[in-house]
Amino acid sequence: MSNMRIAFIGAGNMAASLIGGLRAKGLDASQIRASDPGAEARARVSAEHGIETFADNAQAVDGADVVVLAVKPQAMKTVCEALRPSLKPQQLVVSIAAGITCASMNNWLGDPPIVRCMPNTPALLRQGASGLFATARVSTEQRRQAEELLSAVGLALWLETEQQLDAVTAVSGSGPAYFFLLIEAMTAAGEKLGLPREIAAKLTLQTALGAAHMATSSDVDAAELRRRVTSPAGTTEAAIKSFQAGGFEALVEKALGAAAHRSAEMAEQLGQ
Repeated sequence: MSNMRIAFIGAGNMAASLIGGLRAKGLDASQIRASDPGAEARARVSAEHGIETFADNAQAVDGADVVVLAVKPQAMKTVCEALRPSLKPQQLVVSIAAGITCASMNNWLGDPPIVRCMPNTPALLRQGASGLFATARVSTEQRRQAEELLSAVGLALWLETEQQLDAVTAVSGSGPAYFFLLIEAMTAAGEKLGLPREIAAKLTLQTALGAAHMATSSDVDAAELRRRVTSPAGTTEAAIKSFQAGGFEALVEKALGAAAHRSAEMAEQLGQ
């Protein structure tokens, strides 16, 4: 990373989190630049990270080794087609836009090496989870660069097929919202059971944090951890049986299937 020059097209929250992660890993501010049409966004990321910013995307990508497309999916076609004349054949393009396929980006950009990835919002706290897919034109060195980029904000895992990004979107991309929904429901249930709302919320949040730490630091899987805390005929077993009687596992499978299906739909709609 010591010699890598990175240009961000778009300076929103996800771009800012990646820039912050790279800076924390030792990348010098002079190696990073960003462009954004919004003066406020440019001023914010420049003040926070000390990087050079531009209103013009072509200026930002000039001399960059890696070009990170961090714009909204609905704007990708317009941005890519305008950027195409400014890209050099050897520049790696990394897209963090949901639902935009490599084929669509190739059509708009002129077939550069592309890594498409799906990060999630905990990347803002450098606790993210990302799936990455590389096209055939991406070199081994460029794969390393892309992995280091996404690893700066959390876990980064390579996928064998681009289609698997729909599943990544369903599992980790949208996943934080599922846990937030469970936190909402547990807090509300605790309040109905007689706890003050503030106490129910704090207990739920700390329990979620503790369970996540146990799962990530354990040498056994989640099923075994669940079995270890589920005493026969105890309170946990009563709750688990109630979840399962309501079709909990099937409902989760259905929900993630709906998310993956919508991801594929978006790719078709936005890639025209």
